Amino acid sequence: MTSKVLPDNWVDVTLIEVARINPTIDKSTYVDDLDVSFVPMPAVEAETGKIDVSQIKRFGEVKKGYTPFLQHDVLFAKITPCMENGKVAVAPELRNDIGFGSTEFHVLRAYEGIVPHYLYYFVSSKAYRYDAEHNMTGAVGQKRVPTSYIEKSNIPIPPTNEQKRIVAKIEELFSELDKGIENLKTAREQLKVYRQAVLKHAFEGKLTADWREEQNVKEEWRAVAVSDLLSAPLTNGRSVKDRAGGFPVLRLTALHANTLDLSEFKEGDWEHHDAEPYFVTENDFFLARGNGSKHLVGIGRLAVNVNSQVAFPDTMIRLKLNAGIVNSAFFALIWNSRILRSQIEASARTTAGIYKINQYHVSGFQFLLPSLPEQNEIITRLERILPSVDKTEFEIDEQLKKSEALRQSILKKAFSGELVAQDPNDEPASVLLERIRAEKNNQMNVKKRVRK
Repeated sequence: MTSKVLPDNWVDVTLIEVARINPTIDKSTYVDDLDVSFVPMPAVEAETGKIDVSQIKRFGEVKKGYTPFLQHDVLFAKITPCMENGKVAVAPELRNDIGFGSTEFHVLRAYEGIVPHYLYYFVSSKAYRYDAEHNMTGAVGQKRVPTSYIEKSNIPIPPTNEQKRIVAKIEELFSELDKGIENLKTAREQLKVYRQAVLKHAFEGKLTADWREEQNVKEEWRAVAVSDLLSAPLTNGRSVKDRAGGFPVLRLTALHANTLDLSEFKEGDWEHHDAEPYFVTENDFFLARGNGSKHLVGIGRLAVNVNSQVAFPDTMIRLKLNAGIVNSAFFALIWNSRILRSQIEASARTTAGIYKINQYHVSGFQFLLPSLPEQNEIITRLERILPSVDKTEFEIDEQLKKSEALRQSILKKAFSGELVAQDPNDEPASVLLERIRAEKNNQMNVKKRVRK
């Protein structure tokens, strides 16, 4: 996490040396009808450090079963996936100076001389979260960062004044970076709106209105069901078990952006004759039978350029389209448009958190279909328009990745002493650390006298 060579007036210490980890409060000093701030996990925004403390509860409601914290405490989500997603924040001003939150927060309370936002930027960095992720304990789906990891993890500590300069510089640079990211995200959303507008025009016949006039086409668009477009009945794949050296069978992860990734397969327990009815052939259309999200269930992909024998599993449904009725590329686009997405989402049924559709649902999905020549013309025109949109979206996504990499680079420099200049007049961090240790010893002695 930290640089091996730190500036002379810095120290490398464990977090428990500079912050109280999950400190308790004296509940006897509060009355049950006192209003306090309440912070459930959703109130902390991922990656941004934003926290909503507007929710108010009575002290009596939350004094048991919730995590107490004070203004300037750092809240660090300890459970997966909240920790990995960056749910970390510094508590702002609180109602009656106290708050309670989810038990899935670790609380880090900086000692005097440690700037809370310096602590926040360190534990919210991807480098720290990556290391924390690899030290989680517990069952899959309920993994947590243990208190012992927080306590023992190392943090580089500069002098207090330098901490303040570092925080100020980070916030200055992040503010500029965030403006650029916001502009990129706005441009990306505008592209999505433009894409949907183009597709809407295409599927309403507006994109090819001039073509129909030039060709003197009189044929009206007609309402069809998916079942009207097939050359063979819908087919579910067959269940498969892993077997080394067995027949190649697609994984569900083979369903990618615009086509099937035919290299995404496992070796199954089928013989060649078992697999033959389930061979993937060119221009077959496949869709997932289920997914963890209602908005993704049934997402479909075309198989193209099939040069090797591979079969499909029971997690997919195959549609063999009648090439004399429907252009497969046209069908693929309309399948993933709002026209059919809304029907898919309305039909999806959930079992144990998995949204599913079946052959009956798929067969009945409806849309308007133009003549085959007009479908071909629509695809030709879209192939002139959409690649430039795709290219721009890709470039924006690359810029966003670079922006995030720059953010992490800034943090790396901050915690290695390279972001701001050192001031020889600053009190060395070693002196600060001795003062913190003396304060902790005094507190321990007071507690011992109180017990006596």
